[in-house]
Amino acid sequence: MNNIILIGAQGSGKGTQADKLSQTLGMCHVASGDLFRKALGERTSLGLRAKTFMDKGELVPDEITLAMVLERLSELKGAPGILLDGFPRTMAQAQALDHDLQRVGQRIDKVVYLEVPREALLKRLAGRYICRAHQHIYNVHSLPPKVSGICDLDGSPLYQRSDDTGEAIQKRLDIFFSETIHLLDYYRRQHKLMVINGNQDIDLVYDDLLGAIGIPVGIKGLKELQPWQVSQFPRQTSSQH
Repeated sequence: MNNIILIGAQGSGKGTQADKLSQTLGMCHVASGDLFRKALGERTSLGLRAKTFMDKGELVPDEITLAMVLERLSELKGAPGILLDGFPRTMAQAQALDHDLQRVGQRIDKVVYLEVPREALLKRLAGRYICRAHQHIYNVHSLPPKVSGICDLDGSPLYQRSDDTGEAIQKRLDIFFSETIHLLDYYRRQHKLMVINGNQDIDLVYDDLLGAIGIPVGIKGLKELQPWQVSQFPRQTSSQH
């Protein structure tokens, strides 16, 4: 079993890359944002509490996030691997995750940071739209839908998240670059961190991501890759190109 974390600021494309990677490797994709939105849609107490922070572009408090994510992880025992997207975001969450996995004889194997300049992130977020049915992600600049305002995959309407507009965007990025960024040092000390260039074409980022986790493909843009950090996954073919 291999467990991977994708770290990146909002708009870095980690959700898109996590979807592709989970299909390629047959891993379970756990996205904290999806868990929050599911809980909100079901109007659970945790979901409603999380919404007040998400709408303001603030980090959801650790006790809410940990409760949701750790509960989801407990449901995935026996999975071939877990791909975490958007979690952890704080040192407390990272330490709690390590502790929880150790209790069941597991660990985080690799952590990949998608590095994208702040200016590019702002442009991406301002143009990002999401479908209401299944949260498929589009961008008017780099990945527009075939029909404006409609999801290509399920036909549901597209919308822009409240925290992808105005001051909320700036606040979310401020939090990432002042707080979440410290996770890089935490995982670098554990010799698990890879850094790749996320400011390139989606398929090129994906090639680099596969290279970072040990699948031999073109690795243009890879910034860190040590031989002792590579574990071999069984080679599979992605269903998306």
